[in-house]
Amino acid sequence: MRRLTMSLAALALLSAPALAEDAKPLTPPAQIKTANLPADTVLSYNLKNLTLVDGQNSTVAEIKDLAISQNKLVGYIVSVGGFLGVGERYVAIDPSSVALTYDESAKKWKASANASKDQLKAAPEFKYEGKFKN
Repeated sequence: MRRLTMSLAALALLSAPALAEDAKPLTPPAQIKTANLPADTVLSYNLKNLTLVDGQNSTVAEIKDLAISQNKLVGYIVSVGGFLGVGERYVAIDPSSVALTYDESAKKWKASANASKDQLKAAPEFKYEGKFKN
């Protein structure tokens, strides 16, 4: 029995490095490439906490986060409803649903969508849980 226990312990120790290999971060490419940013580029800090308005320029939500997958923007996480963080809910919306424009005279970005606050409240809720937990 003791020999079996020792064998299982040795096997567990030998398999530990193999399990750890799965957790290795991706290796970056050998060389860095610089990016030429198009004139219509917007930076993430310009979008976080940006008010989202509807066609009548009424506030419907606020952009809280950006969802990125495989180096592409795949969604905006917006908060809708609530007051001072109480009762608000989050919704992930497709980037193609949001129009971003830069108001040169006001020197600020504007985000608009063809959705009412009620439509966003009725949309499936996004929850910050699992790997998305803060």
